[in-house]
Amino acid sequence: MNFFGQLHQFMMMGARAQAKWELDISNTILRDRRRLAILCLLLIPILIGGTAFAEEVVGTLPGMIGGKTAYAPAFYTPTIFFASIGVGIVAGLITGCIGAGGGFIIAPALMSAGVKGILAVGTDLFHIFAKAIMGSVLHRKLGNVSVALAGVFLLGSIGGATLGGWVNRTLYEMNPVLSDAFITTIYVLMLGFLCSYALLDFFRSRKPAPAKTSSSGFAVSASGMTNLAQKVQGVNLPPMVQFDEGVTPGGRRISWLFLVISGFVVGLAAAIMGVGGGFLTFPIFVYVLGVSSATTVGTDIFQIIFTAGYAGLSQYAVYGFIFYTLAMGMLLGSLIGIQVGSLITKVVSGATICGLYAVATSAGFVNRAFALPSKLASMEMISMSKETGKLLETVGTYIFFVVLSAFALWVFYIFFTNIRTLKGEKPCLHTTRKVNA
Repeated sequence: MNFFGQLHQFMMMGARAQAKWELDISNTILRDRRRLAILCLLLIPILIGGTAFAEEVVGTLPGMIGGKTAYAPAFYTPTIFFASIGVGIVAGLITGCIGAGGGFIIAPALMSAGVKGILAVGTDLFHIFAKAIMGSVLHRKLGNVSVALAGVFLLGSIGGATLGGWVNRTLYEMNPVLSDAFITTIYVLMLGFLCSYALLDFFRSRKPAPAKTSSSGFAVSASGMTNLAQKVQGVNLPPMVQFDEGVTPGGRRISWLFLVISGFVVGLAAAIMGVGGGFLTFPIFVYVLGVSSATTVGTDIFQIIFTAGYAGLSQYAVYGFIFYTLAMGMLLGSLIGIQVGSLITKVVSGATICGLYAVATSAGFVNRAFALPSKLASMEMISMSKETGKLLETVGTYIFFVVLSAFALWVFYIFFTNIRTLKGEKPCLHTTRKVNA
């Protein structure tokens, strides 16, 4: 398997670890009456007082949510709140059904609905943080976290999140269209990479698997680490951080510098894209740093909580770039969606799940790829008429929402037609099912 194929596999392993964490949080909230009561208390002002607020101020707000002067109202219209629940449900269905974080469709969905990119990013980060807080910050299953490893890593991730937030805000102040174009370009590159390999894996999953070989710099040695990780751990640049004592006799050691750099990369990506960064933590930790999978999963979950919290609050909330109504709607929707999605993995094949992941990532890629030309044209970076750009953006939006709606309807159809079979089954992600996605 080539370098990019291995990288995609490890990105998916990180996404699955985050999806498992999100399901655990969903279960923790929905099965605890106190947490459910807190959630209801947070939603009551939105449901009861929101309409009056909207009627009073809707005429004074700009037509585009998150205009040049950012604002973060407690409510805008009931339609937006219920639409955000729908976005959360679809993201939850993807997370539960595919077993990979569905957050990659949230920012494109919000931007397609008219939300400025920087507001979509900040809202998504706050939604992740709010979910983590309600499910308790120090989750009971974080026993595999290496405190030393996580602490040094978070120093880097905080620095990266600070820079990422500053970049987004600076571009927005320069030109809101430039900000949207920048965020859209990042999503085009990321989703293009994921969907291309997801499609290749889907077609490969329908054929007999060939013998696995590896000739890349990520080849695994007899020690269980990649050759690259052995070289990195061989660099003696104090202070050295020790970890994996319970996995390898005597544990392993690595220079603090590599942890800070790795954290910086993850924090930067999280703050710019509005994601937890888990899809990057796994390949970096396992491939580059030589951390065991068990410690990686625990540390990944740990950093998501604090990276998303720091980025969401310090880089977006204090500047007014969070739409709290959308965040609460997405939180509520995702709690429902992930439960339904995780159940249907009991009655669908692994190849089908692999195909669903390919379709979902492809829809997000098409959406952002079709939106990018109009933004570039409006800044006179490419030559294109306004009508053509608008047409492409509209086509991309329709394709995106039609595909995601069809996906959601299919999942609910499978759920209700197999409800007798699923009755009594415990929700779970397909952690034991072999899927090549």
